[in-house]
Amino acid sequence: MELRAKALTSCEVVDGGETISLGFEDATGNAAALSLSVSQAGALVMTLPGLLEMALRTRYGDQALRYAYPLASWTIEQSTDATQRIMTLATPDGFSIRFAIPKGEQNVLGKALLAQYPAAPAIRPN
Repeated sequence: MELRAKALTSCEVVDGGETISLGFEDATGNAAALSLSVSQAGALVMTLPGLLEMALRTRYGDQALRYAYPLASWTIEQSTDATQRIMTLATPDGFSIRFAIPKGEQNVLGKALLAQYPAAPAIRPN
């Protein structure tokens, strides 16, 4: 069965944290909901960014397109595992994602952020 969502109407945690429920209005105006286990929701979250990029690239015929979120804030904190830190990246509208960064990658990431990249060449009219 295929359902086409017209609007997302609600997002909530139910069943004592066991389930994520996504409410929406279908194309005919009827209310519907999709219930996912936490692991299914996690798999969906991991899949959606790649699908968004694939849709952009297909729509515009440009394989270089990227779906990028604007960064509003970031935090780095120590994990309970002393060999890792947790980096949180957040957008202005409240979306955030966390990455566990192994100790060996922390220095690599820091160096990459400090690297000086050449400026894009100026376009000069003839």
